[in-house]
Amino acid sequence: MNKTKRSNLITYAIVIVAFVVMQTLSSTGSISSLLTGLLVPLCTYIILAVSLNLVVGILGELSLGHAGFMCVGAFSSAFFSKCMRDVIENSIVRFLLALLIGVIVAAIFGVIIGIPVLRLKGDYLAIVTLAFGEIIKNLVNVLYIGKDSKGFHFATKDVMALDMDPDGTVILNGPQGITGTPKDSTFLIISGAMGITGTPRQSTFTIGVILILVTLFVVLNLINSRDGRAIMAIRDNVIAAESIGINVTKYKLMAFTISAAMAGAAGVLYAHNLSTLTANTNNFGYNMSITILVFVVLGGIGNIRGSIIAAVILTLLPELLRGLSDYRMLIYAIVLIIMMLFNWAPKAIEWREKYLHFGKKKEA
Repeated sequence: MNKTKRSNLITYAIVIVAFVVMQTLSSTGSISSLLTGLLVPLCTYIILAVSLNLVVGILGELSLGHAGFMCVGAFSSAFFSKCMRDVIENSIVRFLLALLIGVIVAAIFGVIIGIPVLRLKGDYLAIVTLAFGEIIKNLVNVLYIGKDSKGFHFATKDVMALDMDPDGTVILNGPQGITGTPKDSTFLIISGAMGITGTPRQSTFTIGVILILVTLFVVLNLINSRDGRAIMAIRDNVIAAESIGINVTKYKLMAFTISAAMAGAAGVLYAHNLSTLTANTNNFGYNMSITILVFVVLGGIGNIRGSIIAAVILTLLPELLRGLSDYRMLIYAIVLIIMMLFNWAPKAIEWREKYLHFGKKKEA
């Protein structure tokens, strides 16, 4: 077994052991209900961090629109689950189909956005992807979707613009809130400025861990494949990669699309953990994109295992410090600075290299 395979197996083992430990603690009632409620969101953040690291760390491009792909996956899957709740009675089959739809739709958006955007570099790419995320969020916020005997109706103005039959039903009425109740199970309004309500809550910690393992399998195998080496060659030197015949556009788009698809899977997991799904800044805006980027940078750009650890620490830390009231965010910021200095400060890097080298010499 070579070093790469051993490292990958260690990463899988860490996730599985953490899952077993948390499941044991949860079943015995050893952890609080607050911490139990964070398990699914924690899985969501890990998937987002690992998938973004594929673009930022492996491809070497700065993307700030990752929350936009998460939003696309979340709302497309919630739309499907809401529509098919009375049609597909098997909840497992319905969730798997919703997951597939969320991943495919996010991947399609990845291709559509990636083709023009990946021609840009550096700060320009970051700004355009940030704009994409905001566009998606705002489109969802102004969208009204209704269903009556004639089918679906779409509008962006108000509920009256839907022009439905009198027996149609409006469940969500934009910013004004809920104004009606279903007259028949076949009549639905799926989304408005208030989001989607009534999505089946099917996300569990077990499903989240399975999706983490699938994400790790995809990313780690891609990194160690021929395609992954081509992607990293583009990151290191685009001109040199082109000179040896590597199709830069193809491999950039490949990494960007796979990353978007996995962000869509995280969105599906997130959407099916909530009874009401809304598109706001904290959930799908630039705040979320920046948070995911912090996970990647803090864990180490290109370090997949580091992204997992950073996502866990930065998600749990504010909750563990909640008892400290006003000081918890101050402590959170201090820990963030210390971890960043330890990972990236030249003196800290020099100290770690010296320590590891000393250990190897001693062992020899």
